[in-house]
Amino acid sequence: MVNDPRMKNEKPWQQWELQQVVTPKIIGLVLLMIVLLGFSARNTEMDKAAYKTGEAVLALVGLSKSTVMDGASSFAKQAFPLTFESRKPTNRIMDLDRENLPFMSYIETVEKKQYDALNDNYRSETVEYLVTPMGYLVKVLVKMWETIEMGFWGTLISVLISIPLAVLSAKNYTPNKFFYLSSRFILSFHRAMPELIVALFFVLMYGFGPIAGIFALAMHTSGVLGKFFADEIENAPKGPQDALLSSGANKLKVLRYAVLPQVFPSYVGYVQYILERNIRTATVLGMVGAGGIGMELKGRWDMFSYSHVATILLVILVTVMLLELISQRIRSKSM
Repeated sequence: MVNDPRMKNEKPWQQWELQQVVTPKIIGLVLLMIVLLGFSARNTEMDKAAYKTGEAVLALVGLSKSTVMDGASSFAKQAFPLTFESRKPTNRIMDLDRENLPFMSYIETVEKKQYDALNDNYRSETVEYLVTPMGYLVKVLVKMWETIEMGFWGTLISVLISIPLAVLSAKNYTPNKFFYLSSRFILSFHRAMPELIVALFFVLMYGFGPIAGIFALAMHTSGVLGKFFADEIENAPKGPQDALLSSGANKLKVLRYAVLPQVFPSYVGYVQYILERNIRTATVLGMVGAGGIGMELKGRWDMFSYSHVATILLVILVTVMLLELISQRIRSKSM
C-alpha cells in the first residue's frame, strides 16, 4: 500500500513513473555514432559505393550509364560460352603421332591474319591445333583436387599443432603460468597472421607450389583450433574430473578419461568446419603462388581469358556446394 498521503487520491496508473525511452544521453550517443559512421564511410569509400550502385540500378532500367554495369557486361560477354576444351598448336607438341591422337582429340586448322608492320599489310598464316574437347575441364578438376588436398593437409597439421598447445593453454591443466602464457601467445600469434601474408613468406622459403599454401593454412588455423580446444577443456563439466581426482588419478588420466570424451564431439565439429574453410581459402592462396586452382585462376585472369575464368569459378562453386552437402550429411548422422 502507498503510505504517502499525497498519493491516496491518485489513480493506480498515476502512482507509477514511466521510464523515459528516449533521453538526451541516448540522443547524444546516436548523433555521435552517426558522425563516426559518416567519417568511416568516407574513409572506406562507402559513399562512392552507394553512388555507383545507384548508377548501376538506374542503368538496369535504362535511365543512366554505369561503369559498374559496363565492367560486368564486359566480363559476361567474354565469359560465355565457358571453355571446356584445350587447344595447343601442333608445332609445339613433340613427337605428335597424327595416327594415334589422344581420346576424343582432333586436329583443327585455323587461318589467322597477322599485321606486318614492315610492309604495312596483313598476311595470312595457317595454324594447326590439337583440340581436346574436355581437356581444360580435366585440368581444372585436377587443380581443384590439389586444392582439396591442400585443405586436408593444412587441417591435419593444424590439429597436430593445436592439441598440445590447447592443453597447455587450459588454466586447469597447464603445468605453470609460463607454459600458459607462452602457449596462449603462440595461438594468438598464429590467429593474427592472415593466410595470404603467411603464404608469401612460405613461397619465399619453399618456392611456388602447394607446400607454401599448406603451411600457411596450418599456421593460421592452428591458432583458431587451439583457442577453441582450450576453451572446451576449461569449460568441461567438473563432476567427472573431481571424481577421478578424488580416486587418486593424476591430471593426465583425468584429461584422458574425464575431459576428452566430453569435448570430443565439439572437437569433431570444429575440425569439420576448419576443413571446409581451409578448402575454400586454398582456392585463393594460389593467387600468390601457393599452389592449387588459384594459380590457374590468377594466370587466366591476367591474360583476360574470362571464359577460362568462368569455368574455374563454376568448378569452385560446384565443389563448395558438394562439400556443404557432405557436411550436412555427416552432421545429420552424428546427431
